[in-house]
Amino acid sequence: MTTNKILMLLKMRGPLTALEIAHELKITKEGVRQQLLKLVEDDFIHPQEESKGVGRPQKTYSLTENGNSKFPDTHAELTLKLINIINAMGGNTMQTVIDVYEEAGKKKYHEEIDTIGNLEQKIEKLVEIRTREGYMAEYSKNNEGYLLVENHCPICAAATICQGFCSSELNTFRSVLGDNVIINRVSHIVAGERRCAYQITLN
Repeated sequence: MTTNKILMLLKMRGPLTALEIAHELKITKEGVRQQLLKLVEDDFIHPQEESKGVGRPQKTYSLTENGNSKFPDTHAELTLKLINIINAMGGNTMQTVIDVYEEAGKKKYHEEIDTIGNLEQKIEKLVEIRTREGYMAEYSKNNEGYLLVENHCPICAAATICQGFCSSELNTFRSVLGDNVIINRVSHIVAGERRCAYQITLN
């Protein structure tokens, strides 16, 4: 369905013009405009004027909060209830849960990645695992090394009220990619940005 493809494209690529969407989906600009009007009307996307180089500003489209909700947080309501219960227990209970979550993640990722020697192939496998888990991950090369991007966070509700989960995942990435790399988070969904991104460089 074209509307779902448009939502997925905007989720993965961020704000785009009607022409860019038409080109990506290989359909006519007029056909895209009709779908965009419906999506705006349904409050799944919103238009804005954006300068892209010289000339007049172009109209781009991006997901609204309603549009982002089409990519659900995994068991968000149950997760929040459990976190609130754990926090109410006091002590170090929440940190213990995060530590167990981190160790389980490291074990699982190491099992799939440790046999790979090449850094880029390790990143490819990490992207594959994260995408399988719902993070809509991808990576690209840049002047500093590699940029790992996650366009969705299926545990966003939990991470928003307990950012220890985010720190845990970063620790896991550092563990499986090895001591010879530096990994820094440069964008963060929890901080209100569109995606999480990690710069990976050789140490």
